[in-house]
Amino acid sequence: MTKKLYIEFIFLIFLGAATSLSLPPFNYIIVNFITLSLLFAFLIKRSEEIKNKKIFFFYGWFFGFGYFITNLYWISISLTFDESFKFLIPITLFLIPAFLALFYGIISFLFFILKTKKVISSFFLFSIIFGLLEYVRGSVLTGFPWNLIAYSFSNHLEILNITSVIGTYGFNLFCISLFISPTVFILRDTREDIWVCLFFLLITIVFYLYGSQLKKNFTEAKINFIDHKIRVIGSNIKLDRFYSNIDPIAAIEDLIELSEPDKNEKIIFVWPEGILPGISQEKFGDYKGLFENHFNENHLLVLGINSKSVDKGAIKYFNSLSVYDHSLNLLNSYDKINLVPFGEFLPLEHILKNIGLKSLTNDYQSYSRGSERTIIKINESNFSLKFLPLICYEIIYSGKIFNNPNFDFIINISEDGWFGQSIGPKQHFTHSIYRAIESGKYVLRSSNNGITAIINPVGDIEQEVSFNETGYIDFSQFKKVQSTLFSKYGNKIFGLIILLYIFLFFSFNRINNE
Repeated sequence: MTKKLYIEFIFLIFLGAATSLSLPPFNYIIVNFITLSLLFAFLIKRSEEIKNKKIFFFYGWFFGFGYFITNLYWISISLTFDESFKFLIPITLFLIPAFLALFYGIISFLFFILKTKKVISSFFLFSIIFGLLEYVRGSVLTGFPWNLIAYSFSNHLEILNITSVIGTYGFNLFCISLFISPTVFILRDTREDIWVCLFFLLITIVFYLYGSQLKKNFTEAKINFIDHKIRVIGSNIKLDRFYSNIDPIAAIEDLIELSEPDKNEKIIFVWPEGILPGISQEKFGDYKGLFENHFNENHLLVLGINSKSVDKGAIKYFNSLSVYDHSLNLLNSYDKINLVPFGEFLPLEHILKNIGLKSLTNDYQSYSRGSERTIIKINESNFSLKFLPLICYEIIYSGKIFNNPNFDFIINISEDGWFGQSIGPKQHFTHSIYRAIESGKYVLRSSNNGITAIINPVGDIEQEVSFNETGYIDFSQFKKVQSTLFSKYGNKIFGLIILLYIFLFFSFNRINNE
């Protein structure tokens, strides 16, 4: 390779790394107008000068590698809790970003293959390819739609509320176009190209006005009260309990104390994911003596706990969200569908377990995938409600978390301690804001070693237990909103936007060739 090529690769890694500063928790959104515009301009100029398709793939790959290694480094922290996984830390630190960067390599490769001579046509082509490949990244091999460019808008709720119509992937496509539009202005072929730049600025203003009106309508909406409280717990119980055989009774007692139950108040307590390792769903009832002096018929408990079943003589384990009455009788349960590779299940387990590897969150075998996500309905003498259960990172899947919007709110339980004091828990929390807006539902999030919050349907955090703090928040009143367009049609809307972009691409391409 020539010295110039090495310099180009370093430049692209730097651009990718700098782009990470636009994401939570930093949110320096202005960075994207610089880095993505420079990337787009670089690809346009180099496509006019070189003929090597492979080099173009590596252009995108190095940008993607710089991007993901700087905003997903925290994944390797989860491997520090188990000695048998520590040797994988250097591999994971580079392997995961290297894999995800393949999608960005394909973006630049396809852009080169399908390139056009005109800047405005290239603008729509690049946006289409980038937007589609990000959707593929969020779907293939169970999908990992983490840190889409759209998440850089997480602090701009007025604009972000357009996701209630077009969803996160549709908004992500718009963001790509917006951030690379300065390149069109600078490299324009005709004066008319300027109008495209102005159009995306105008659309941004329209989105802002639309979101502002939504928030205004929500603020003025009637407050509805429920006749009970939902108490969402935020805890900081150390992950040592997974590996040090710590007595679970101490954890239960701490959680009861933190929950502050009042026998005269009707309360549903929500505890985080997997908070009681070593206790299965079937054995939880053995600990009812700990609850007798604190809980009565006015109380229900929602928590994450392991469950198991026997299928054709084989034992299957599940990461479950379970609902218990005050006597710890199981009322309802949901088994997690979207499992974390290596965290909750070991790919190629029959091979890798022979070299001493196992899933991080249990000592016996991989979790099995639940059959389907169903709305949990509670119809007890003192309680009547319907909620959508989401465990941990199931909250990250835009347009894929429900088919039936007929539920009251979303309950998301999580364990974020695997990622220490890094930016990971803050990024994880941000997804909850997007799902609340998309679905038009309140999100009640309970986290251990993370952020616990109540997020309303326009994305405002109404109450919060901050990162590294413990406590609880009560949900007892709400405002109704109409079902969002996205909750009805999901990512079909993204498909329509892609078709619109394709139409614009061919239209501008034809006009420029005349």
